[in-house]
Amino acid sequence: MSLIITDECINCDVCEPECPNEAISQGAEIYEIDPSKCTECVGHFDEPQCQQVCPVDCIPLDKNNVESKDQLMAKYIRLTTAS
Repeated sequence: MSLIITDECINCDVCEPECPNEAISQGAEIYEIDPSKCTECVGHFDEPQCQQVCPVDCIPLDKNNVESKDQLMAKYIRLTTAS
């Protein structure tokens, strides 16, 4: 699964720079995660870095974007080898 930022987000700006895939960006009201870029940090770290730094715990798994670890690793490879 990719991750999602809920409306409990306080726009504290700590998650965006932690994302190694640049999947997090400022949306109209709160930060948003692009599911096509989110690998839950698979390939980079053992745990999602945005979840680790979020002070309000508003970054759960996105049940609308279910992916296995193998799919996340394939996405990581695609993202890091793209020209």
